[in-house]
Amino acid sequence: MNIHEYQAKALLKGYGAPVAEGVAILKVEEAEAAAKKLPGPLYVVKSQIHAGGRGKGKFKELGPDAKGGVRLAKSIDEVVSHAKEMLGNTLVTAQTGEAGKQVNRLYIEDGADIERELYCSLLVDRSVGRVAFVVSTEGGMDIEAVAHDTPEKIHTIAIDPATGVTAADIAKIVSALALEGAAAEDAKSLFPILYKAFDEKDMSLLEINPLIVMKNGHLRVLDAKVSFDGNALFRHDDVKALRDETEEDAKEIEASKWDLAYVALDGNIGCMVNGAGLAMATMDIIKLYGKEPANFCDVGGGAGKEKVAAAFKIITADPKVEGILVNIFGGIMKCDVIAEGVVAAVQEVGLKVPLVVRLEGTNVELGKKILNESGLAITAADDLDDAAKKIVAAING
Repeated sequence: MNIHEYQAKALLKGYGAPVAEGVAILKVEEAEAAAKKLPGPLYVVKSQIHAGGRGKGKFKELGPDAKGGVRLAKSIDEVVSHAKEMLGNTLVTAQTGEAGKQVNRLYIEDGADIERELYCSLLVDRSVGRVAFVVSTEGGMDIEAVAHDTPEKIHTIAIDPATGVTAADIAKIVSALALEGAAAEDAKSLFPILYKAFDEKDMSLLEINPLIVMKNGHLRVLDAKVSFDGNALFRHDDVKALRDETEEDAKEIEASKWDLAYVALDGNIGCMVNGAGLAMATMDIIKLYGKEPANFCDVGGGAGKEKVAAAFKIITADPKVEGILVNIFGGIMKCDVIAEGVVAAVQEVGLKVPLVVRLEGTNVELGKKILNESGLAITAADDLDDAAKKIVAAING
């Protein structure tokens, strides 16, 4: 689960991290009052969407020369002017795709005198099985490009969960970021704060880009991106309350109600599979035969008839779907249960696109019998390769 920048900063501020004063608004009419609450005279007006690259983004409704989704303002009037242009319009960034995202919230923040821009993130480093700081002196840039072009400028410091952030860990981070004076002193409190927030709130990512050294020598969290482990949300009602469903795909929201692993994609072949590895293989073979998957959908090993039917309904609700491939290897999940779920869903919502089903494993013959006797236009497949060929042929034909 992702949250907005202003929500992430409020959370970190609650732990004691240094962040600027700011006010979130939903309407243009709120912009002037929000700016007046800040010290000024420099303000930053930030689009709040769940995507990076906002500063370099472009609004669909504005001309190509218009400013992006993060703008400086030197007066309250300029804050209001920016708010009028940004709220309600569609921001397209490198991470949103061509469709972009509508800006429904703005964060008006007090400006900062920046001396240096740094990069800092925390994530789970699976190579060592620990939470790690990933830091670089090259903040405010595309960190992927930095990692590709100058990997020596990226430093990873794994943290022992038994000790938490130690003085030795802080020294490594300070050295990697070339911090001195007041900034080095601030590091002694900031990095343990970030680790504590990450750990206690079950985050999967905490990214600060940039973390800045101000001209007065102190550190400040200038931007914050936070993602939470969805499997741990049951422990955090306060975090769940921050969810903004307008930023999420409606199909993914519905899937979460059924505990389905579903991710919407841009292709035209809907997929329903049990097991993440099998789902990846299914998407790969669809691409091999010249088409694109419309989704990743793993119904899991223990799904029942109702869950399978719910997954099928979600897939068919996608207007981009021109065909559906069901690929099930029955182990814990029996093939007859899958067949019953598919038949029930088709009978309820109808079938307007080709449907190919490949079943293998426990009760496979019973599953095939249920499908064959359903009277529905379902094409059976012998194996995954056969299934992929048949669904692609059905769409092409």
